[in-house]
Amino acid sequence: MYRGILFGLLVLLAPSLATAGEIAGFWKHADEPGWIEIRLEDGVGKGTVVRNDVYPERVGRELLQALTADKAGGTGWRGQVWVERLGEYRDAELKMPEPDALQIKVKVGFISRTVDWVRVDRVPEI
Repeated sequence: MYRGILFGLLVLLAPSLATAGEIAGFWKHADEPGWIEIRLEDGVGKGTVVRNDVYPERVGRELLQALTADKAGGTGWRGQVWVERLGEYRDAELKMPEPDALQIKVKVGFISRTVDWVRVDRVPEI
């Protein structure tokens, strides 16, 4: 009986535990020709622009920094995102509603914006 309960708990918790590390990898902007790579090191992540067909000078820029998983577990992350129009980093919330979908939400005053990204296996060759 205890084994059954333990197994049931593991089945319920496994998706949220696995998702926390799943943010690492390559992501493509849902609407624009831009790709980033998110890497984790010691539980802290950063996202670097690896390709941008509209603004190639942005390649190498650290778009996301100080990414940490929400303590509550699940699919949430917090960090900072580079806001081009302001020329500075702003606090951001990141959520993965699905394993291959990433939403980055940033608030500036009363305005908030959410940008959607999709996971890709690799960045296409130029």
